[in-house]
Amino acid sequence: MPSFDFDIPRRSPQEIAKGMVAIPGGTFRMGGEDPDAFPEDGEGPVRTVRLSPFLIDRYAVSNRQFAAFVKATGYVTDAERYGWSFVFHAHVAPGTPVMDAVVPEAPWWVAVPGAYWKAPEGPGSSITDRPNHPVVHVSWNDAVAYATWAGKRLPTEAEWEMAARGGLDQARYPWGNELTPRGRHRCNIWQGTFPVHDTGEDGYTGTAPVNAFAPNGYGLYNVAGNVWEWCADWWSADWHATESPATRIDPRGPETGTARVTKGGSFLCHESYCNRYRVAARTCNTPDSSAAHTGFRCAADPL
Repeated sequence: MPSFDFDIPRRSPQEIAKGMVAIPGGTFRMGGEDPDAFPEDGEGPVRTVRLSPFLIDRYAVSNRQFAAFVKATGYVTDAERYGWSFVFHAHVAPGTPVMDAVVPEAPWWVAVPGAYWKAPEGPGSSITDRPNHPVVHVSWNDAVAYATWAGKRLPTEAEWEMAARGGLDQARYPWGNELTPRGRHRCNIWQGTFPVHDTGEDGYTGTAPVNAFAPNGYGLYNVAGNVWEWCADWWSADWHATESPATRIDPRGPETGTARVTKGGSFLCHESYCNRYRVAARTCNTPDSSAAHTGFRCAADPL
């Protein structure tokens, strides 16, 4: 376990398990072979994975919960230490100072000095009216710190995917194969023309509350869209394609790497460029990176 500059409280099993869902474990078919997938993401091959029972948060960690952690520990996030974070261009207020840092393949990201979890669009913005929205601008390092303080951990990619599937076998989404069954929106993603106009047909043009929309079959909310969620694993596009059958029992990914897995997609995902709100979809980022569309939920071993 990494060392932290705060005391880790002793918590009862009941306190840790509050707000978590018990996943019974067993086998499931992980990954996908969707024709719309990005080959470089390494979603396939579909493989049978066996997991031990575990617990996972019903909701992504909220601003209210993260604020309690910061108040108790004085923790300073990576975005605060670096002095900036990435904000979606349409959410940056006119006149806000910005940096020259750019992402060539994603020019809609703007590096905003002073953007962090408590000021998600930069100086002058606030989470006052978003206590129940997922915390964002948190790095993998920040997520691990919170999870450790809470007596939990980050889920492995396999745990996250099994839980997100909600008991369905190889369905595209946590609720089935149709994105909007009976015309109903089931997740917070982009509608309209990306990246210039989000119609907000699903009710949101930014993050949604952590309990928005209907839960999946295991009772988990927003495992598609809203915010990307950090997983414990190091990223690899092909490790799981060459792994031995033994490593398909409680897999934890490669032993080393330079980036960590994120799952679930976000409110910025759109079929025209990033349909990674599918359950099998995956991407990654470096452990100290943060942005306005990335959060997390925690897991724990049975107590």
